[in-house]
Amino acid sequence: MLLRAYAGVALVLSLAYGGAVGAQLISTPPPAEQFFEHSAFSDATLSPGGYHLAVRMRKPGRRNFLAVIDLTSRSVTVAAEYKDVDIGDFQWVNDQRLAYNVVDLAEVSADRMNAPGLFAVDRDGTRRIQLATHRYATPSDTPLHWNTALLQQRGSQDSEWLYVERPYFGKKNEYQGSGMLRVNTLTGAFQTVPEPDAIVNNYVLDAGGKPRLAISDTTLESTIWYRDPATGAWRKLASYGAYGDTKNAIRPLGFGRDGTMYVIANAGEDLATLRTFDVAKGRVADEALVATPGYDVDGTLLASDRLLGVRLSTDATNDVWFDPAMKTLQARVNAALPRTINLLDVPSRPGSPWVLVRSYSDRQPLSYSLYDARTGEIDPIGVSHPKIDPGRMGSQEPVRYKARDGLEIPGLLTLPPGGARKNLPMVVLVHGGPWVRGAVWGWNPDTQFLATRGYAVLEVEFRGSTGFGARHFEAGFKQWGLAMQDDIADGARWAIAQGIADPRRICIAGASYGGYAALMGLVKDPDLYQCAFEWSGVTDIGLMYTGTWSTKPDSTEAYRRNGMPVLVGDLVKDAAQLEATSPIRQAARIRQPLLLAHGSEDRRVPLHHGSRFHDAVRRTNKQVEWVVYDGEEHGWSLEKNSIDFWQRVERFLQRHIGKPPAAADAPHQADGRTQASGI
Repeated sequence: MLLRAYAGVALVLSLAYGGAVGAQLISTPPPAEQFFEHSAFSDATLSPGGYHLAVRMRKPGRRNFLAVIDLTSRSVTVAAEYKDVDIGDFQWVNDQRLAYNVVDLAEVSADRMNAPGLFAVDRDGTRRIQLATHRYATPSDTPLHWNTALLQQRGSQDSEWLYVERPYFGKKNEYQGSGMLRVNTLTGAFQTVPEPDAIVNNYVLDAGGKPRLAISDTTLESTIWYRDPATGAWRKLASYGAYGDTKNAIRPLGFGRDGTMYVIANAGEDLATLRTFDVAKGRVADEALVATPGYDVDGTLLASDRLLGVRLSTDATNDVWFDPAMKTLQARVNAALPRTINLLDVPSRPGSPWVLVRSYSDRQPLSYSLYDARTGEIDPIGVSHPKIDPGRMGSQEPVRYKARDGLEIPGLLTLPPGGARKNLPMVVLVHGGPWVRGAVWGWNPDTQFLATRGYAVLEVEFRGSTGFGARHFEAGFKQWGLAMQDDIADGARWAIAQGIADPRRICIAGASYGGYAALMGLVKDPDLYQCAFEWSGVTDIGLMYTGTWSTKPDSTEAYRRNGMPVLVGDLVKDAAQLEATSPIRQAARIRQPLLLAHGSEDRRVPLHHGSRFHDAVRRTNKQVEWVVYDGEEHGWSLEKNSIDFWQRVERFLQRHIGKPPAAADAPHQADGRTQASGI
């Protein structure tokens, strides 16, 4: 039986929340610190039996620590805390024990080596053991090396053993696949897991928490390997083209207790759906279990002692339940929390009365509460950004419009608080990737920071974005600066035609590919955009393939050799196109105000991109502000750098599109370069 999960939940909730918002824009918006501080309460996870809750918390003057709440007594125990590092990822090993790693959030990202360590501890803070080395402390008796990482999947949770991932790196620090280990979290003893005869990029555990699938990606093909539960031998299960074979792609989600394998697959159709996979025959089922019209199914399985449902994203992320009891439970929680989307997490074993509820809306950051199925009571326990007042946030709605060639383009429109939706200054915020899904409906610090300053924000899922079908994705092949760019401009023109955007006050912005698109927007549509701000943006497509003698991009050689010619263009055959669509080659055409920012240690888009473009554009444009954050990589990891950047954005926009043209200030002449060292 096909279950169709429809979109539209987000818009209904946004409209329902409207009554709580004042009729006028609040004159003094919330400070940047409220948006960009690290989460105060995050990653809450129920114990396997459901009677304890582990959570990463943050308090003034303290590092992130791991706390465990006894749900019966409501007592709180600090299981792990350090004075010089923060708790990173964590997961339950069994009802008594947890595993975790660490990170230093006080350091810029370039100073955080890929060695988070691995630790285990009882929920009461006792029997702590270090299992793998890390950069902050390296005991000589630790058995596992630095390249040991938590597997982001639920294990068996019924013993002291845990499966972990072991990434391999070459002499040039290039990723070369992964292996698996089975580790005893009490003694540190470990066992290697046999690997298929291939370079494996990912493993999937079955419902019992044992390795069952391995996914390998070669230069031209993606292959799924299956491990026989009886013999432990690996065999090839399915394969498809690595690039441009979207309709035949298969993404394993997991297994049911009965051994049924669930996958996301297009099965020759435009939109991906949830289906079963016949392990014996090696083929995807003809009939879909879940379809989401207008969207690819994209989600995770929800299970306890049996498969209960799936968490997926349409315009927003929500839960779709197969189990009748869970449908009833969802309805009760929604009735108690009517202004939010409520995601339900249940323990891996039945019996506990408590359900963890993660709630959010376009105006409300993620919050956590406990629902008692016996009494129907909701007990709030934490909020990711407690200083944010939902009543002062903007509203967000899904939109769709036609591109100039007729292709339907999805997007999200966020409007300032107060209800105004006519003749607004607007920021077109372009997502990075570009081969990813951009924004999903819900509270986002970047978007809401701009909305609370009075700007409409349009986020466009231009062709090439994933999540909207094979046709939408493949229409973006070799379209950097061409049809992909037109889709963005057509979105801005749609907003003008709707009366939402003031045509004289539109700025384009983004990071990574979004930064590239912001610069190309000024080149290709100079009459549409009055300014641009970008961070970590690509400025020279050729450098993505070749780099320089001292700065190499972190993409793999195989991707540069086989993927980029299909997705972006062939460096030789398409040389003229790549030249014409590289912002650095068109820098002299850009005369609008610019704010450019880059991390000094960016390995995805090296600083060379930003510094060379800044030098080129400054020859003919004096309205350029340039900031380099020392030690940062591809984006900002330190709170103070995020706050500084967005405060710069606020001042930049106020100068150039923040006021109606009749009252605007004279054009600002920037000093050309601002060097921020860790600001």
